Amino acid sequence: MSLIFIVYTVEYADRANIGFALPFIQKEYNLDNTQAGLLVSLFFAGYAIMQIPAGFLVNKFGVKITYSLGIFLTAICTGLMGMVNSALHLKMLRTLVGISESTVVIGSTVTINNWFPAKEKGTATGIFLASSNMGPLIVPLISAWILMNFDWRYIFILFSIPGILLAIIWAVMVCNHPEQSKFVSKEELKYIKSGVSSLNNQAREIKAFRFYWLDRVIRTREVADLTSSKQCFRCWDIYGAALGYFFMVGTVGVLMSWLPKYLLQEKGFSVMHSAMLAASPFVGTLIGNLLGGWLSDNVLGKRRKPLMMVSAISTIVSMNLIIHAPENQWLLTALFFVTGLLLALGYSAFSVYAMGRVNKATYPIAYGIINMGGQLGGMCLPFIVGMILDHYSWNMVFFALSVGALLCLIFVVTIVEPRPRDADAQPAGSASELHKDSGLRV
Repeated sequence: MSLIFIVYTVEYADRANIGFALPFIQKEYNLDNTQAGLLVSLFFAGYAIMQIPAGFLVNKFGVKITYSLGIFLTAICTGLMGMVNSALHLKMLRTLVGISESTVVIGSTVTINNWFPAKEKGTATGIFLASSNMGPLIVPLISAWILMNFDWRYIFILFSIPGILLAIIWAVMVCNHPEQSKFVSKEELKYIKSGVSSLNNQAREIKAFRFYWLDRVIRTREVADLTSSKQCFRCWDIYGAALGYFFMVGTVGVLMSWLPKYLLQEKGFSVMHSAMLAASPFVGTLIGNLLGGWLSDNVLGKRRKPLMMVSAISTIVSMNLIIHAPENQWLLTALFFVTGLLLALGYSAFSVYAMGRVNKATYPIAYGIINMGGQLGGMCLPFIVGMILDHYSWNMVFFALSVGALLCLIFVVTIVEPRPRDADAQPAGSASELHKDSGLRV
């Protein structure tokens, strides 16, 4: 989990570092806001179109090969972005960064699905997605230092070095499954598979879920696992989660790529003050992802929809508050922090949701569909923001994001919340009997 956290921090830094370089790239290559938005979006275009193919690649070749190769190629393409001499080359490499990184996110979630018991998957996914906010958190300060001492090209060159080293470390240290690792004991393996430690054969006492009214609100149902890619492609719940994720990832993509320009040019802050303000939403999202994963597992009884809905509603409110944001630096910092915190509470739930709807073998496909929806949002919304800025104002940008959050809420409401099966306390083999005896339906 620690290695995944470090890897994904670096990977997200590689996609976020363009935010501070963007104004200087626009000036050097004479790009308008629409063209700048396209440059940002090309990463997500390559990333999105490769999500489902990446799921099949991870299924076929395993995480060890595809994950290591993805980290290595992402680093190489990022470094090359600092050596180009035309906007066309920048666009090509930005797309290749997205294509290369496609196996990393799926490999991370597949590793969590394989290496953690069910009762810890929400928390583990929250930690994983917190690393996606650690990247944008550290990027502004590092980028500001680089710009004060070098030029924008060194942002990409210097950020590529850690990825090359991490690709080698992952390839050497991590196996596809815990049973393949010589460092995993029999007791650990039993705990991973059942959630019950071999050192204590007594099943843990499962806390009763007391918010039964919530199950009516979020449409909790008994459903069978999806066990094939065909079932995934025919299931509305997977598509509904993907469409909701479209707007969540798109909003984060806009904050990550356009917020520095908003602070530098619209609000008139200095480079270092802009860096501090641009980092504040991601301090919030870092905490929100950790808190959201824990709440989903321990308070909400593995129910994922409630926090998805909270994130959508809070984003509607916060985007409208930003329209009337004060000029005061500290009040702006607090507003951006709260915006990131509440947005992130349900962010990890989109990833974990698929774990409750499919079996382990089918999970890469289901998550590939959901994440493709998210990354299409990351592709479309920054580009749309560029077009809005060429014709309207920043207020229209934040209003459009609030409308997107409303659509996210609508899509999330339509999907079914699978009733959690307390597999942690069941004897081996009882899950299949539950499916057989309960008349569960897809």
